[in-house]
Amino acid sequence: MKMEISRTKSPLGLIAGGGQFPIMCAKAARDEGRSVIAIAHKGETDSALEMVAEKIRWVHLGQLGKVIRFFKKEGVSEALFAGTITKKRIFRDVRPDMRALSIWRRLDTRLDDGILRAVASELEREGIRVVPSTLFLKELLASEGRLTRHRPSRDQQEDIEFGFRLAKEVGRLDIGQCLVVKDKAVLAVEAIEGTDETILRGGRLGGPGSVVIKICKPGQDMRFDLPSVGTRTIESMIEAKASVLVIEAGKTLLFDRDDMIALADKNSITVIGR
Repeated sequence: MKMEISRTKSPLGLIAGGGQFPIMCAKAARDEGRSVIAIAHKGETDSALEMVAEKIRWVHLGQLGKVIRFFKKEGVSEALFAGTITKKRIFRDVRPDMRALSIWRRLDTRLDDGILRAVASELEREGIRVVPSTLFLKELLASEGRLTRHRPSRDQQEDIEFGFRLAKEVGRLDIGQCLVVKDKAVLAVEAIEGTDETILRGGRLGGPGSVVIKICKPGQDMRFDLPSVGTRTIESMIEAKASVLVIEAGKTLLFDRDDMIALADKNSITVIGR
């Protein structure tokens, strides 16, 4: 899918999760002359988004009908998803309305990509086109090549080849985006717990020197749920004593790039955009 900046100046709908990305998206859209109509999720979204969005509506996870009514009332014809939703919340803190329940019952599986595609399809049925989250922020996508001073060793390079191939297979099944390997053995596979906990689990099991692979799932809808890394990722690797981080160039969001790379260099961690 081509990620061209929209020519329309109609309000942009923003469905915001947690983290800094929704605020960055809102600021970038505003710089392009778009007013931002935001949906914020209670317990996830940073309240600082209220300072950037023209209008904002706070909802509980699962209140899809309220999202659609708000967007239609405000004249939103394009929307994007940005930010994280803690996956474990779907078991303890979700309040689905009738619109969301209808989608939930139709799903064959409750995997990430399937849920997001179904929600996007429901929005588009209402005339709200879902655009890529990187529409105004393509510069956040990781570049190709080694991003740090340190080079991987021969053994680490073999683990990179081994782990990248397996990570793609795990991603193809829509299980997770992260894999931790060492000496051609799999230490940890990301499931619902998230990347940081996966890295820490891999470190506990394998000790120093592991390789962390984070990929974009094959066939992933590039409009949402792109893998992302930042300083927190490196901090988790330091705690786990991991040595190498491999991310997928052009398909991974890299936050706080300079700080992240400086922290990796300081701790002799290799970061590669593959």
